[in-house]
Amino acid sequence: MTDADLLALHRHLVATRSVSGDEAALADWVQAWLAARLPTVLRHKNNVVGLAGEGGPLLAFCSHLDTVPPGPGWSGDPWTPRVGEGRVVGLGANDAKASVAAMLTAFTRLAGTGGVPGGRLMLALVAEEETGGEGAEVLVPWLAEQGLTPAAAVIGEPTDLALAIAQKGQIELELRTTGRACHAAHGRALQAPNALSLLARDLVALEALDWGPPDPWLGPVTVEPTLASGGSAVNVIPATATCRLDVRTNPVPGHSEVLARLRAVVAGEIHVLRADLDAAAIPADHPLVVAARAARPQSPLQGSRGMSDLVHFRGIPSLKVGPGRTERSHTVDEFVAEAEIIEGARFYEALARSFFRA
Repeated sequence: MTDADLLALHRHLVATRSVSGDEAALADWVQAWLAARLPTVLRHKNNVVGLAGEGGPLLAFCSHLDTVPPGPGWSGDPWTPRVGEGRVVGLGANDAKASVAAMLTAFTRLAGTGGVPGGRLMLALVAEEETGGEGAEVLVPWLAEQGLTPAAAVIGEPTDLALAIAQKGQIELELRTTGRACHAAHGRALQAPNALSLLARDLVALEALDWGPPDPWLGPVTVEPTLASGGSAVNVIPATATCRLDVRTNPVPGHSEVLARLRAVVAGEIHVLRADLDAAAIPADHPLVVAARAARPQSPLQGSRGMSDLVHFRGIPSLKVGPGRTERSHTVDEFVAEAEIIEGARFYEALARSFFRA
C-alpha cells in the first residue's frame, strides 16, 4: 500500500454512501477488500472485522463506516470527493473515513509483513456509530463470545492525532413536573401549581449544582437542558411539563451518584432514558499510551468531551486518536488534508509496532 493507494482508497470510501443505517454497500466492499488480502475476515451485521497474526496480546483498531446525513448548503455533491490544494472535500472525509482509510492501510501494511512479532491485530470497522444501535455496541460483546476480547484498543476519530486518554460518559434523562390545569385567569387565585414554572425552578437548581473539583482531563460534569415541552393552550395553566437533559459525566462520580445528586435538588421526577455509557480513562503510563507517544512524540495528551465507540470497549484500555480535526465533523463541505491521512496511517503502523515491542 503506497501513499497513492491510501489516498485512492480514502476517496473510494467517501464516494460510497454510508449514512447511519445504510452501511451495507460499504461494509460489503470493505469485507471483499479485506478478504482479498487477509486469511481471516469476519462479519457481524454491517460490522467488518479483519484478523492477522498468531499468539500474543490482541490489539484492536476500531473506527466507523457510517456518516451523518448531509446538511443543507453543500457546494457540490457530498458523495463526490473533490480534491484540491491538498484537501479532500466530501461527506465523512474527516469523520471518520480518514481514520478508516488510515487504519485499513496500516493494518494491511502490518499484515503484509506477516504481522507484528509478539502479537495479534484486529481491525473492526463498524456501523451506526453516529446513531448507536447495531455497531460496536453489539459487535464488542459478539467478539467476546468468539474469544476475541482485545488487550487494548485504538479508536479512530478525528483528534489531529492528539491522544485522548479520557472520554466523558453520557446520561440521557427526562425531567417531568406536574401542575394543575385551570383557566390561566384564575391560576393565582386558585393557587394552581404551574408545571412550567416548576420546571423552570428545577432547571435553575440544576444550573447551580456543585459537582466538586473538575476532572483534570475532562473538566466538570455538565447538565444541559436540550428539549422542553409543556402546556396545551395559551389560556390554560400547564398540568405537565418535560425537559430532556444531556448529562456528560466523568469517571468520578459514577452514574448512580450523579443521579442521586440530581434528584436531591429538583422537585420534579427524573426518569432515566439511558445511563449505560460510562466515562472512561486510561493511565498516561499505560503501555498503549507509551507506545503511542513513542510512535509520535509530539502528540499531546488530552481529554475528549465527545462520545465515540470507546464507551463500548468496557474494561478494555482504550485510546481515541485519529487524523483530521473534530471541529470539521458534521459540517458543510467537510474536509481533511491528504497529508493528515498519510500521517495517520504511518502513526497507526508505528503505534502497533511499538506496542508489541514493549
